[in-house]
Amino acid sequence: MRKTIRLIPLLLLTWGVLPAAVRPVLAEEKEMKYPTLGTIERLDPRFDELIGPGAVIEKLAEGFEWSEGPVWIRDGGYLLFSDIPNNAVMKWKEGEGINLFLKPAGYTGEEPRGGESGSNGLLLDGAGRLILCQHGDRRLARLEEDGRFATLADHYQGKRFNSPNDAVRKSNGDIYFTDPPYGMAQGKPRDLDFCGVYRLSTAGQVTLLTREMTRPNGIGFSPDEKTLYVAQSDPKKAVWMAFDVKPDGTLGAGRVFYDATPLVGKQGFKGLPDGLKVDRAGNLFATGPGGVNVLAPDGTLLGRIDPGETTANCCFAEDGSVLYLTSDMYLCRIRTGTKGLGFEQE
Repeated sequence: MRKTIRLIPLLLLTWGVLPAAVRPVLAEEKEMKYPTLGTIERLDPRFDELIGPGAVIEKLAEGFEWSEGPVWIRDGGYLLFSDIPNNAVMKWKEGEGINLFLKPAGYTGEEPRGGESGSNGLLLDGAGRLILCQHGDRRLARLEEDGRFATLADHYQGKRFNSPNDAVRKSNGDIYFTDPPYGMAQGKPRDLDFCGVYRLSTAGQVTLLTREMTRPNGIGFSPDEKTLYVAQSDPKKAVWMAFDVKPDGTLGAGRVFYDATPLVGKQGFKGLPDGLKVDRAGNLFATGPGGVNVLAPDGTLLGRIDPGETTANCCFAEDGSVLYLTSDMYLCRIRTGTKGLGFEQE
């Protein structure tokens, strides 16, 4: 069932257009430099190849309720990301700052509801159309040219999803996504008594890949697509899992790729395993305790990029070498010495 949404005109943010709390970071008029924040922790010599000694974390904008799900739009050269509690997708572009791109973004119902109702993870399909993990509507949806949402998947075996959280597209067009309960309205019963990792095929078929993770969250493929990484945002077992991907696209054995449980609640280590991205060399840039944890393909923790606030997600952008971070109320970025998957030929 499709529901009409309203596309917000892409107006340059001013204090008269959006709430004063959401504002661009003022840049120098000519040089367009941004304030810096946070720390960079170097734990392995290989980290210097990925994040150079002179790299800094730039704060591009601030004042969001909870920023999430960044995705780079190459055709136009701008970033989209979710502000979940505000049920909005925001747009940031160099030289323009912040615009309100889409509202509602995750909940299109008429009845007021609490909780994390907005969109979370964002991605593009093969045609460049925006796909949203919609917490409030409990579905994967595609934004159509006419401004409507088309439901791609909203149930498994006749039962509604909890609240699709994050997703990644395989090279064949299949979408793999996680379904924890974070977007459920308070007091509402769950249809499913587990939190699954699913595949939505290009034919529209939903397959449960695993139900053994307590809080599956961020998700991403290795460069050869033979491994699927899934973050688990469970404070009792805060891990990143690695699953073998079978030739038919289903999952085989899973193993703990990295265990961050000892850091949960430790002073200076905000957050739980959340969104993740993979670079062309197979390194994971995984948000979690201490910011973005950079993990080598062999599971070694190389270093951390820490804006100082709980970091929910990240994505490679621009020419593929710039990493954007959604960190609580902030939108940040850092320049890297690598490139994300999908940018290898640029």
